[in-house]
Amino acid sequence: MDIFTTLAYPTGDLPPEREPLARYLPPVPRGVAPDFLAQHAGAGAWVLEPFGASPRLAVEMARLGYRVLAASSNPVGRFLFEMAAASLPRAEFQGALAELASARKSDERMESHIQSLYTAQCTRCARSVPVEAFIWQRGGKVPVSRILTCAACNEQGERQATPADRKLAEQMEAASPLHRSRALERVAARDDPDREFADEALQYYPARAIYALITIINKMDSMSLTPLRRRCLAALALTAFDEANTLWPHPDERPRPRQLTVPPRYRENNVWLALERGVETWSAGGQPVPVATWPGQPPESGGICLFEGPLRSLAPALKSIPLQAVLTALPRPNQAYWALSALWAGWIWGRGAVAPFKMGLRRRRYDWNWHAAALHASLRNLSPHLPLTVPLFAIIAEPEASYLTAAVLAASSAGFDLNGLALRTPSDPVYLLWHRRAFAHTPTSSVRPDETSEAREPDHRAEVDPTPPQVVRDAIQSYLTQRGEPATYLHLHAAALAALADNRLLAWQEEALARIHAPILEALKGPDFIHHGGTGNLETGLWGLPLLEGEGDPLPDRAEKTVIAFLLKNPGCTLDELETALHAELRGLLTPPLSLTRAILDSYALPDQGKYSLRPEDDPSARRRDLEAAGEMLGKLAAGAGWTARRLEGVARAWAWEEKGETHYIFHLLASALVCRVLRENQFPAGISLLVIPGGRAGLFAFKLERDPALKQLWSGGWRVLKYRQLRRLASMPIPGRSEIEDALQGDPIVQPEQMTMF
Repeated sequence: MDIFTTLAYPTGDLPPEREPLARYLPPVPRGVAPDFLAQHAGAGAWVLEPFGASPRLAVEMARLGYRVLAASSNPVGRFLFEMAAASLPRAEFQGALAELASARKSDERMESHIQSLYTAQCTRCARSVPVEAFIWQRGGKVPVSRILTCAACNEQGERQATPADRKLAEQMEAASPLHRSRALERVAARDDPDREFADEALQYYPARAIYALITIINKMDSMSLTPLRRRCLAALALTAFDEANTLWPHPDERPRPRQLTVPPRYRENNVWLALERGVETWSAGGQPVPVATWPGQPPESGGICLFEGPLRSLAPALKSIPLQAVLTALPRPNQAYWALSALWAGWIWGRGAVAPFKMGLRRRRYDWNWHAAALHASLRNLSPHLPLTVPLFAIIAEPEASYLTAAVLAASSAGFDLNGLALRTPSDPVYLLWHRRAFAHTPTSSVRPDETSEAREPDHRAEVDPTPPQVVRDAIQSYLTQRGEPATYLHLHAAALAALADNRLLAWQEEALARIHAPILEALKGPDFIHHGGTGNLETGLWGLPLLEGEGDPLPDRAEKTVIAFLLKNPGCTLDELETALHAELRGLLTPPLSLTRAILDSYALPDQGKYSLRPEDDPSARRRDLEAAGEMLGKLAAGAGWTARRLEGVARAWAWEEKGETHYIFHLLASALVCRVLRENQFPAGISLLVIPGGRAGLFAFKLERDPALKQLWSGGWRVLKYRQLRRLASMPIPGRSEIEDALQGDPIVQPEQMTMF
């Protein structure tokens, strides 16, 4: 089995930005679950989501007719599951907010009272205007500026804070001890040893925000609400809880906080406006799905069963559930989300809801070794209770080398065999496919600890396993040879991990990540690999082989061939259909990036309302005629200027212009942008060599040059491009002289079309 190319990369859409607490959740693409489950699970089958990190993923599976068993120890996470499954319309949240807005705080409406905390004078017309956010410097005592929009005079943007703004902030801070105490009481009692940890988390809320939030929470407790309205207000409150903390950098950088760290400049957002934004965030239009709490079960038509606890507590009961698949988004360490979730759970549901999740408050730092240990413990609990035929499909939504190592190490050492690993770019999710190992395997490598108490699987490979450095070096070389172009560090890291897992050279031990990474980094420092564009950091730039080895085409050229073939057979196809076919052909770590696919489409296809067809001029018969015509024109031009044109033997569509036995020019005629093999195999000086290509290929060729430093190095020796239209112009002249021809042969510039540079 070629572990690099086994798993086809799933085709999916980017997740919606408008998702509750989205900045803490894994951005799992939509459409991944249907493709996988269609191959591995029948209608109404049970699917396990062991970590509960992505409510949207579970709801997507349930809407497909599967029964999803999801474990979650985080009360906020379970609430996200319930609300995503309920799929409530906008009107429900608007109605709930309207009830809160009209409730009384002394002699004021709640909306007016909370908004008064965030009101300031417009610097232009002096009217009182709601402030969208105050801007603070980390460690400051008062805000430095405010962001507002005045409907009366159209004044908008960030303006310096006024003395009145600073005075109001000082007043709120002076009154904060009482409000902080009330906020803490809802999370931990005074004699609770975890109270100090709750207090630490509370420090990431400004005094004004704490007052506003506690006022809202107290009012919600006292209101007579229907259960549905109470759930809707709890959802809106969660949005406000998140937007009110100090983890929002300014200017806005679409933050995804993982640690409780205050940015150098941060926003203090208007709490009431956050509630209003929550209406849009929580509103949904999808079909609701049933939700049951374990041990209750959803109907066979599909739904979600929520287990209130960690996987280790659920695992012993799994043998009573006829699971057909495990599909999960692997969690990553997120101290910010876990600590804040403990606060939020106490604020909404009281101290009893926090008790099982207090670990979220206690731990301040999480590293990748800790995460590997946590994943290993969970998967080791799962493994004995999972049938051998049940696949475990995992999504790593924001990959990085240590995250990937933690996942592969944890699963491999918990008794799972890696059957496939697919990676497109370091910005895209990584997909991993495992099956439970039939027999335990005793480690023999220095990378692994001795665990000899279990039965050992009969192993028919060589008696002496290769050492990790050899496995790593061979795996990276093999992968780069197959790819035919330089690759990112994450691709090489994934190839090495896949090989180590395939050779059973991974098993759990303390501080294992450093031991696994060492041979990978050591291999890259040697003479076998070239670092393109690196700045001293081995994880930046691209890595390649010293020579372009092998007879195969590089990945971009194979992708180009596949796209053309599919367009020929499937005119009017969609991008999803094309990507599905492309990923089925080029799998695993050889998945082409979407930017390359779009560049190929831009060069060859005509778009029409989201569907693509091959351009008429790129029909194979039309291009064959163009190539024949180009060869004839080169012959006539050479004869007219006194050169001898000769077609080269053994080289596809290549012509030489010679005089007195000396070669002056070499022309390689192409209808495509499949240039790598031509550049690699050309036996003539680059300074006299030209590519003759259609103008529509120039942009794609430029794109390939920019993404492949090795190809660009081959090209930089003096190669030139002669486009078909320029050749036709020369041939249309009465009798062009040598000077005119040689001026034209200086070549057209190779520039990417503007739309390509955007991808």
